[in-house]
Amino acid sequence: MKQIGMQMEPIEDVQKLVIYTAKGNYIFDSAEVTAMTMQGITTYQVAGQVRFEPAVPEIPEDDVMLVAEQAGVSQDAAREALVACKGDIAEAILKVSK
Repeated sequence: MKQIGMQMEPIEDVQKLVIYTAKGNYIFDSAEVTAMTMQGITTYQVAGQVRFEPAVPEIPEDDVMLVAEQAGVSQDAAREALVACKGDIAEAILKVSK
């Protein structure tokens, strides 16, 4: 690889690698990471088992109280419905009212 101007260097002892996205996180608990530099630009190659954890939306307390009050349920039930409905208040009320 040095003949074409590419340098490869393994990154040792990687314990965990997390890639954060709006939809959730890609988590490599144990990964092999290699840094490759060519023409002054460094890129990273990641190999290993990945798992995806979807993002949990942040639910405002006002929304929880509104759903609980409108549906006549506990705040915990209202919060669970809002999380399941990705923050959609109307859908959460319908979900817990059934």
